[in-house]
Amino acid sequence: MAHLLIHSALFLLLIFSMSSAEIRGDFDSCSPMDGFGKYCPTTCGVADYLNRYKPVVDRDLNDLEYLLEEISNQTKGAQDKVTYMRDSATAAKKSNDPDVYIKKSTNMLDDILRFEKSIISQESQIYKLQESIDSNEKRMLQLKQMILNLEQMCKLPCEDTVKIQTVTGKDCQDVANKGGRTSGLYFIKPLKAKEQFLVYCEMDNNGNGWTVLQRRRDGSVDFSRPWIPYKEGFGYLSPDDTTEFWLGNEKMHLVTSQSTVPYVLRIEMTDWEGNKKYADYASFKVGPEADSYRLIYAYHLGGDAGDAFDGFDFGDDPSDKIFTSHNGMQFSTSDRDNDKYDGNCATQDGSGWWMNRCHAAHLNGKYYQGGKYTAEQAGPHGFDNGIIWATWHSRWYSMKETTMKIIPINRMGTLGQQTTGVKQMGGIGDI
Repeated sequence: MAHLLIHSALFLLLIFSMSSAEIRGDFDSCSPMDGFGKYCPTTCGVADYLNRYKPVVDRDLNDLEYLLEEISNQTKGAQDKVTYMRDSATAAKKSNDPDVYIKKSTNMLDDILRFEKSIISQESQIYKLQESIDSNEKRMLQLKQMILNLEQMCKLPCEDTVKIQTVTGKDCQDVANKGGRTSGLYFIKPLKAKEQFLVYCEMDNNGNGWTVLQRRRDGSVDFSRPWIPYKEGFGYLSPDDTTEFWLGNEKMHLVTSQSTVPYVLRIEMTDWEGNKKYADYASFKVGPEADSYRLIYAYHLGGDAGDAFDGFDFGDDPSDKIFTSHNGMQFSTSDRDNDKYDGNCATQDGSGWWMNRCHAAHLNGKYYQGGKYTAEQAGPHGFDNGIIWATWHSRWYSMKETTMKIIPINRMGTLGQQTTGVKQMGGIGDI
């Protein structure tokens, strides 16, 4: 009977431990989904979850305590029986027929020894069960305190943790024209878009609104993605502009193809020594998906980072510059090969981009801490797969930070000192 009670107690303890693990797992494993607008459960939701399981755990603890009391009673009865048997053996030795009683007492003593061993084993298991119960009671007290804390938090009015500005428009410059002055998250709806979507707008004091297409900050987001994520966008948008993301090829197409006023693409880069440079491209557009989101621009408008989109002569082959230019190239990913190379540039470099054979500029490349890397570090292919801008640093140097952002070309004259040396465009009205 004692063995059966022990097994029952252990089984109930196992059920309780699994319940506790489930509670802890649900609470600790919360993480943001890989997409825009997905957040962890609220604290109120966690509190509801804990309250739902609390009565079950309390009942399990009460059952365990009852079983331990039953086992303790049986153990006491066994000890009384052992005492009685020892006394009986002593009395038998003093009787007139010692041989018979000595034989019986010997058998009884053997039974006693076996019984004692069983009692010692059961007591050891009881101690372990008691320790587990004590530990679980402490955890229950902690959970109860956590529930009280969460209940207090739930009494506070709920607020969104991410602030989204209220002004909307067809791009960030349109938002700025309507009064948006704070850099942050805004909803925009290009003319041909079926629904609005969230973007990060970079605003300045001169009324300029940049629509940001891409951010690389710290390597926290994996840019090794297939076609669909590059089409729809991935990473995380944040109001404080500290996160990495790719806005999405379809959104880029909708924004850049909506107006008769062309956009300027500005590429900003920071190296690991803290130096910053940029490159501007006039009349930037991204084609439709039917044309594999082809990259189109009119000319290099200026900037001190050089024109890597025009290709670069690496000295390996006379055709290097031609085969590494990017203007007019379709977008390629590991599962959608649209480059001019016999192989797949996106597969060997590990990320999507407007590939030729293959590139002199690649802002979606692998993030290398410290900047410098080697062909051996690049993996089995041994190709230059970092965040590259060949007209500034070599192909074996990966940038620390990059930004791709667009603004209507008629705003270029209001951008301040950074436009020094840039061709000025006039005669175009506000977008």
